[in-house]
Order: sequence, then structure tokens, then C-alpha cells
Amino acid sequence: MVVISTVYTRTGDEGRTSLADLSSTTKTDPRVAAYGDVDEANAAIGLVLTTDGCPDDIAEVLGVVQAELFDLGADLSTPLVSEPEHEPLRVLGASVTRLEQWCDRFGADLAVLRSFVLPGGTRVAAALHLARTVTRRAERTAWAAAEAYGIDASDDPAVPGGINPTALRYLNRLSDLLFVLSRHANRGVDEVLWRPGSQRVTPD
Repeated sequence: MVVISTVYTRTGDEGRTSLADLSSTTKTDPRVAAYGDVDEANAAIGLVLTTDGCPDDIAEVLGVVQAELFDLGADLSTPLVSEPEHEPLRVLGASVTRLEQWCDRFGADLAVLRSFVLPGGTRVAAALHLARTVTRRAERTAWAAAEAYGIDASDDPAVPGGINPTALRYLNRLSDLLFVLSRHANRGVDEVLWRPGSQRVTPD
């Protein structure tokens, strides 16, 4: 159980923060940026859940995703080490597989796309598109952290460990799922498909 007794600590006033393993780093560290973007993605999903008309089947899935994104943030904040003193919280491959299964389940009855979908339709679908784009950014930021620190465990306490590659895969599959869910939320609504400029009629 996590106990939060006060909101402000003043410990970050000098531009530094601590990772989950208590190692100190700057607030501009790409790992900090990565789990910050994951937090933003979680907030965007919270917006979906509070949007009027959010279907129960989508809400049930997103409730699981929100909890797993907290796990993922902790994962990105914990450098990989070969023999950790305590087992860290990690995103597991089973969670990635579940995202893929949800993609298949919610996408089974969707029409084949002939072009890219423009974000919109219902308010729920539009909110899901926003969550998707934030998740895509979180994935890019996490990959920037992986480029900086690698994806391998460290055997040397003086050398920071890398990023869990399963966390990277999770973000990729989650953005796919959010796209599928946006189309699922738009069932019964004509999807607006992108047309290249040469095929569009622009009003005067």
C-alpha cells in the first residue's frame, strides 16, 4: 500500500528527482520524460472514461489499462539490473498479449479501412484518438530513453541499467488498441476518411 502524507516535498526544486531505485537524476532525463508521458496518456484515458456515452465494454478494458500504465510508469522508472535485491514492478508479456487479444476482439466486426481515419465522430471516439496520440508520444519518448540507456540489465552498480523492452511493446500495442476502440466507439456513425488534397473540395 502506498501512503502519501503530503503533496509537496521540495526535493525537486533544484531540477533533480529520484528514480524508483532511489538513484538521483535530472528532471530532463529521458527516463523521467518517458514515465511523465505515460502519466499524461493515463490522464487522457481518464478523460475517455468520464466522457458521456462511454460504452461499458470500453470502460472495462480501459480500467485495466489505467492500472497497468501505473505499473509501466514504475517500470520505466526502475533501471534494469541483473540481480535486483528486490523484485521490481515490471510490465509482463501477458499484458501485451491481452492488448493484442482486445485488438482482435474489438476489431472483428469493423469495416475494412480504405483510407486513414480523421479523428472525430462521437465524443468518446475523439477522446480515444487523443489518448492514442499521447500514447504514441509516450512510446517515442520511451524509445529515446532506450537509445540513451539501452535495453539490457547492468551488472555494474555504477552503470545505469536499461529500459525494459516489454514496456516499449506495451505502449506500441496500446496505441493500436486505442485506435481500434475509437472505431468501435464510432459504430453507427459515418467515419470521416482522409482524402488527399487533390481529391478534396474546399469551401470558399
